[in-house]
Amino acid sequence: MIAVIDYGVGNLFSLCSSLRSIGADTVVTADPAAIRAADKIILPGVGAFGDAADKLRESGLDELVKVEAAAGKEILGICLGMQLLFEKSYEYGEHAGLGLLKGSVVDMNGRIPYGLMIPHIGWNGLLFKREHRLLRYIREGDCVYFVHSFFADGCEDSLVATAEYGRELTAIVAKDNVMGCQFHPEKSGEVGLKILRAFCEEGSR
Repeated sequence: MIAVIDYGVGNLFSLCSSLRSIGADTVVTADPAAIRAADKIILPGVGAFGDAADKLRESGLDELVKVEAAAGKEILGICLGMQLLFEKSYEYGEHAGLGLLKGSVVDMNGRIPYGLMIPHIGWNGLLFKREHRLLRYIREGDCVYFVHSFFADGCEDSLVATAEYGRELTAIVAKDNVMGCQFHPEKSGEVGLKILRAFCEEGSR
């Protein structure tokens, strides 16, 4: 079973619909017992990092995610959920993340060429940096759908794929059982479904 954590951030309908379309047994939950019982965890998220981190902390689910990660359970962060996996974010201040991956989340402003639209919204091809099971069903250059103004930086030890937007921006990360996608696989058509399928399957990391 895949537990999609519901901590009050974002509309989870399209993600759950995508997971069910590939045959994944999925539950949307904030129940710690259900999350502990799940085979894998997905941490979604949209909006501001600080608000999301506060909601996750207030629910007590931040510590549960850390405990489950330490026990080896596979976790996939999506969009803001991926950003929360890192040590900190500089989005409208400085905010602590879960610290499951090394690196920080920084503003695109001043780091991509002047004139490019922020937020970065649209389809971009993936550039592979190393082999990983999340890539097993897709090809380099396959396009996925992004909506973000901040990106993960200083995460070389977990970097799996990037996307070009004036510079290479972090797109997929993974370190042992902790994985993340900056883009929305549930909004990325067949390519996104293939990435979700690769996560949901059993297999080597």
